[in-house]
Amino acid sequence: MVVGGQIFQFGRALARTKECIRIFNLRKYDRGYLPAVRLYASSSSGGGKQDKSGSSEGSSTAKIIAGVAVTAATAALVYKSGIFEPSGPDTPKKVRKTAQPRGKTRPPVVKVPADAANIPSQVPYLLIGGGTASFAAFRAIKSRDPKAKVLVVTQEGHLPYMRPPLSKELWFNDDKEATKNLKFKQWNGKERSLFFEPEQFYCKVEELESRENGGVAVASGWKVERLDLAEKKAILAGGKEIQYEKCLIATGGKPKSLSVFEKASSEVKNRVTLFRGIDDFKELDEVASGAQSIVVVGGGFLGSELVCALAKKSKTMGNHPKIIQVYPEKGNMGKVLPEYLSQWTTNKVRHEGVEVLPEAFVTGVSQESGKLVLKLNNGETIKTDHAVVAVGLEPNTQLANTSGLEVHEELGGFLVNAELEARSNLWVAGDCACFFDIKLGRRRVEHHDHAVVSGRLAGENMTGAGKPYWHQSMFWSDLGPDVGYEAIGIVDATLPTVGVFAKATEADTPKAAVEASGEGDRAQAELNAAPVKPATQEQAHGPKEGEDYGKGVIFYLRDDIVVGIILWNVFNRMSVARQVIKEGKKFEDLNEVAKLFNIHGE
Repeated sequence: MVVGGQIFQFGRALARTKECIRIFNLRKYDRGYLPAVRLYASSSSGGGKQDKSGSSEGSSTAKIIAGVAVTAATAALVYKSGIFEPSGPDTPKKVRKTAQPRGKTRPPVVKVPADAANIPSQVPYLLIGGGTASFAAFRAIKSRDPKAKVLVVTQEGHLPYMRPPLSKELWFNDDKEATKNLKFKQWNGKERSLFFEPEQFYCKVEELESRENGGVAVASGWKVERLDLAEKKAILAGGKEIQYEKCLIATGGKPKSLSVFEKASSEVKNRVTLFRGIDDFKELDEVASGAQSIVVVGGGFLGSELVCALAKKSKTMGNHPKIIQVYPEKGNMGKVLPEYLSQWTTNKVRHEGVEVLPEAFVTGVSQESGKLVLKLNNGETIKTDHAVVAVGLEPNTQLANTSGLEVHEELGGFLVNAELEARSNLWVAGDCACFFDIKLGRRRVEHHDHAVVSGRLAGENMTGAGKPYWHQSMFWSDLGPDVGYEAIGIVDATLPTVGVFAKATEADTPKAAVEASGEGDRAQAELNAAPVKPATQEQAHGPKEGEDYGKGVIFYLRDDIVVGIILWNVFNRMSVARQVIKEGKKFEDLNEVAKLFNIHGE
């Protein structure tokens, strides 16, 4: 009776099952489930067919047992298909699940070495921070003092690495395994690692003191809590003391947040990334693989690079996440570019597939049904899976409070002299250094080239060079492989500007520039660039109606003196720009100055 009842119920379900299969096109069921149905139906109709042994009763029993087994397996598949779910106009529809964006699951930073007892108690050179400035410093130290013993102490759980590719080239990788291993292709197609040096370059921390020829060791996951400047000691979290002879602070910066996100619940914060380092890249890359939409808050260099990179990547992903950018300025990079060029850039970003919402900022944030709900000042509401906050950098100067060091009230950063010294035997380099520029006054710079040059100078001075910092560092930003710019000096949209422009060609792109030089680090490529022959004619002017801003040079003026220059899709001219600022060229000189850049390629 039980078996018969199952057969009866199953027979009623069979038609619905076939319809379900037709609707959902479940081909795996066509191959596996339906033949079993037909076998079961035929073996249950009549029961008079004998098996080879001639026993009708034994055959029937066997068939019933087989039928029960098939019924159980089939019922499981039918149940899984959802045909027994309640249905009706008031019943919520079931949708096929897609990969969902995950919350923050990043692993904790692993300390290396695990025990503070294995960290040397005394070192000649101590570098606090494991970024670009520290890397440049220990290379300079080893160059001048080959047997130097250098200890790098960093809170990050990674060896020193470069940051620019985190918002540029890494997102354009086609090879998922390469991305996982933090390898990327430069715009010229040449592959390189994000890390400056392989792990084999460094010696173990516990072996540093005993190495006859010295070396560089990295204690990762460790934090220096304070410095005893009189005793020349660094005290780690947990109390470990390190005596040093020379010390460098290169703690960089941390990404700024917005109060609306800082005050939010933990559930909201789990869906917000403050983008800065490797772990942030990995988190956002994972989120993008399952998200339906991502909002980037911020319209500066980082925010604009990220949305272009994410939009490009979105086109290659199955889920095609929508990329939205929100910022309070009128256009992309509105704090840096003159308005006409900012609007040109905004149109370019939109062309990449980004939904750009200028003159907007987040006034409220909450979570609803697994989505972030962002309320904007204009009354709009955005529902999204994840938000990225890219609104600037705050110099990491915590050591000032615990160690009695000075910080600039307006610019932030440790105050240093022309040799980058904060105190005797203590130097500062990179994002967290506030230095005096003999041409442009006191400054703090947050770019890669500055980290390289200031780190190198600090390393040289730690070995007795005694050099002043006079270099005008440059920086670059790429909105993908086709649009990019390089800049030097003070580039501020509030300053008056004068520009000269020309129609761009296929050779006027970041990709073409890297292919020509073979160097992805554009600061390094500029050092190796050949001299430029001046043009015979060039006319500097303000923006013209309908002008093509494909490539050009923009001069920023303060008191009629050139204090900043942007090379827009113009490459290998940074030495010229540096010379113009050094010579203090004036507004009246600009027609002649513009010829030096020869953007028409005469």
